[in-house]
Amino acid sequence: MSSVAPQDATMYWLSKRTENDLFLLYCFADSGRPTAELRAMVARRSARIPDLRVRLREVPGDLDYPSWIPCDFAAEQFMEHPLPESNWPTVLVALGKLLGTGLDAAVRPWRLHIFRAISGAPGPQPEAEPATVVVLQMSHALADGRRAARIARALFSESGTIHEVGTASALPKWVSVDSALLDSMLGLLRTPIQVTRTAVRGFHAYRAQQKLAELTSTGHLPAPGPDFTPSLINPSIEVDGLHHRVRMIVCAADQLRIPDRTVTVVVLTAVSLALARYLESRGALVDRLGAQVPMALPDQDLSAPRNNYRSLGVDLFVDEPDLRLRSRRIADALADRVTRARHPLLAAQDRVTAVVPAVLLRRDIDRYPIDTVPDSIAGHTVVSSVHRGTADLTFGGGRVRFTAGFPALGSVMHLTHGVHGLGDDADGRGATVTISIHADAAALPDIDTYSDLLAEALGEIAAAHAPADGVVD
Repeated sequence: MSSVAPQDATMYWLSKRTENDLFLLYCFADSGRPTAELRAMVARRSARIPDLRVRLREVPGDLDYPSWIPCDFAAEQFMEHPLPESNWPTVLVALGKLLGTGLDAAVRPWRLHIFRAISGAPGPQPEAEPATVVVLQMSHALADGRRAARIARALFSESGTIHEVGTASALPKWVSVDSALLDSMLGLLRTPIQVTRTAVRGFHAYRAQQKLAELTSTGHLPAPGPDFTPSLINPSIEVDGLHHRVRMIVCAADQLRIPDRTVTVVVLTAVSLALARYLESRGALVDRLGAQVPMALPDQDLSAPRNNYRSLGVDLFVDEPDLRLRSRRIADALADRVTRARHPLLAAQDRVTAVVPAVLLRRDIDRYPIDTVPDSIAGHTVVSSVHRGTADLTFGGGRVRFTAGFPALGSVMHLTHGVHGLGDDADGRGATVTISIHADAAALPDIDTYSDLLAEALGEIAAAHAPADGVVD
């Protein structure tokens, strides 16, 4: 049996207070195959993917961390959604409602949502061609964005060989009827040892923080990201009162290719321009804006948590009028945050978390004020970027057109952005990058206005970086 890592248990326990599921959207050409045939295909493919054959089993009293146990595919994990009109605007409305839902990983940690024969979907193929929109909903306890993309690739792969996504330990061969009670007893016995280990590692983490401060003050390590004052899009709204809305901007990857700039930096620069203009249009004074950017950490061994990333706070430098210089400053700031996040001393706190007794972590999560916006925040919005591989995926015989994702909303973040690439120059199918906008209607009531501003900003960034004679960046 495989107990979940504390980071993954945190995501599971948080899901009981707020919706934090992952939603991975893939748009395929509609092959017209019957729903029953598609469901059978999903059942066959998921049976060969370890991560899609488990569910969580809780330990009574949360005296130890939950465990992954075997779980077969169930028919209700494949849901086809009838729509009043089979077109793209109606899908967007349905997606908004879907993003306000959550799965119980102790029942089933994933589900597939299907929208058939959709007209007007964006992407490189002609909009007249009907599309099948598939949304893989996944508990955050099961995966972070990078791992979820690997799982989706296995599910939508045409290959007969499904690469191992989970680990062998995630699939126990047997589970005793009394094992949950036994886990509680063992967890209770381990608690004093874990408390001692937490204290010892906490001391080492304190010493690591002192060393980090020394390296920072002497200029050997970049400083941590700045804090920001909450803005108009960071109001104090209870998380169960969020009203989800989505929009997507599907671009040919070439549109976002700028020499010496990553796609993430290009989109961050566009967000800096669009968000500042949007806030100013609503009468807000904009002097500083920041974004949180999740950064994946290397999976050094099989014991790495499924949620293995850090969140970086990056200044968007809205006070810099020259867009070329602004993008350079954003790139440099992001590079500094990455350098600091990868420093070995930061892993000291991770080692503390790894031995915290489950009952104490659960207590802290239950008490955490998730509906409160602090006086200072690490960013006003989220920009999460993942490239999801080559464009060779299929669903029921229909080729993939683009992919998208929607970082979760919360008490602080009422506007998030997903940046998801698919394909490359070598696969011959046309590489795309989709910028997704996920917003709470109470904080951003006119999402189309913001979407238009962001699309315009992307064009401005590309134009500003266009090669010109005698100009050197």
